[in-house]
Amino acid sequence: QVQLVESGGGLVQAGGSLRLSCLVSGSIFSTNDMAYFRQAPGKQREVVAFITRGNSTGYADSVKGRWTISRENAKNTVYLQMNSLKPEDTAIYYCRARVGANTYWGQGTQVTVSS
Repeated sequence: QVQLVESGGGLVQAGGSLRLSCLVSGSIFSTNDMAYFRQAPGKQREVVAFITRGNSTGYADSVKGRWTISRENAKNTVYLQMNSLKPEDTAIYYCRARVGANTYWGQGTQVTVSS
């Protein structure tokens, strides 16, 4: 059974940084394509960053240049380093894994950025 456990959310002031982590179990992590999504109150869930099994990355325009997604296959973990945080980054952040034809989600972690 594939499970994703997220950590690293919290409350931070504008301009600060946080690092989210997503630990994946139950799959061969190195073969997974990974992504982070976020969902703010009253808004649809949106992708903010992805990293493929081949380490290609992509970012939403709203976070490009501020955030970095990376993976450590030896630890079955994907990271999202979030710098220069803004109040509009406040949301629940979700990790997603694509394992073959299947998709799995983490439980979400709250990020709140105060102005």
